[in-house]
Amino acid sequence: MSTTTYDQLVAILAKLHDAPADRFTPEATFAELDVDSLTMVEISIRIERDLGVTVHDSELRPTLTLGGTAALIDAKKAR
Repeated sequence: MSTTTYDQLVAILAKLHDAPADRFTPEATFAELDVDSLTMVEISIRIERDLGVTVHDSELRPTLTLGGTAALIDAKKAR
């Protein structure tokens, strides 16, 4: 079974938040998950390190959903 970008993103967030993966849904926004600006930077760094895609922390807006973030990563991978 292949791992989707969304699954990889949830794994990153679960580690950062020390929370179970089932806490996260594609519709959840970073604001709803109480992700602050410093954590946004950390997420950006981990996406680049773990997924090989550069997503600037400025692209990770509080209103962006996890599903939207996965789509953004996939779009950047396709370039």
